[in-house]
Amino acid sequence: MSLWGILAINSVAFGGLLFLLSAGFSLIFGLMRIPNLTHGSMFMLGGYVGASLYMTWHLPFWLAALGSAAVVAAFGGVIERLLLRRLSGSILAQVLVTLGISFIVADFCLLTWTGDPISVTTPPALAGGVRAFGLFFTIYRIAIILVACAVAALLWVLLDKTRLGAMIRAGVDDPEMARVVGIRVSRLFTIVFCLGAALAGFGGIMGAPVLTVYPGLDTDMLPLALVIVILGGAGSLLGSLVGSFLIGFVYNFGQAMFPELAYFVLFLPMVLVLALRPQGLFGRHAS
Repeated sequence: MSLWGILAINSVAFGGLLFLLSAGFSLIFGLMRIPNLTHGSMFMLGGYVGASLYMTWHLPFWLAALGSAAVVAAFGGVIERLLLRRLSGSILAQVLVTLGISFIVADFCLLTWTGDPISVTTPPALAGGVRAFGLFFTIYRIAIILVACAVAALLWVLLDKTRLGAMIRAGVDDPEMARVVGIRVSRLFTIVFCLGAALAGFGGIMGAPVLTVYPGLDTDMLPLALVIVILGGAGSLLGSLVGSFLIGFVYNFGQAMFPELAYFVLFLPMVLVLALRPQGLFGRHAS
């Protein structure tokens, strides 16, 4: 199998993982107007919790994934309720608090799970691979892509076809007007924050068999999420989806072809978008 084929397959699967990370990040950024710098830590925490549930407690993989998503969602709800809500309107303070929490989570994970990387075995039902069109596709990477597409479809239904989604869109577009018509934007903050945290935690354990779980995973993933949100547009589900797969390809091919310029290649699209279309490819101008 050619190098290009391997890179393409890995890029699509990595893009699926990035979507699980960036979708919630984009919604939180779009609704609350702050970059949640704990999001990479939530991804890492989800990986550690899920790995413990799966490898140590021997829960089924999908049950462990849902359990890690629930734990991280609860953690996100505590952060929003007890800390970020008290700092409403103070963007700099919120950013600094989320940055500080990310350091706390990193130290907690280091204390609890030590500094050794944790290799999570692929679930037996998803082991192996299939060969098609002269390429070898691992079943687990195909599963990641399918899960990302399923999550994207569910989020689209939630945001576009439900009353809760209409309220979230109203909160993203004009939070002041949403409050005037009786929408409890503060409750939306908690719901969206928990949803974004759950997606990050779920993505952490989904990526564990591919990436492993290790100290520093948070700082590796957070810049990618930031690039995707800026590229696609804050609050845009379509932007997160397109941006995730685009960055998945740029990141993998950039590291393979230009290893010395990997971060230059990664951040160049973000710089161009900021210069030419600051609201992102699928974002809208702030009213």
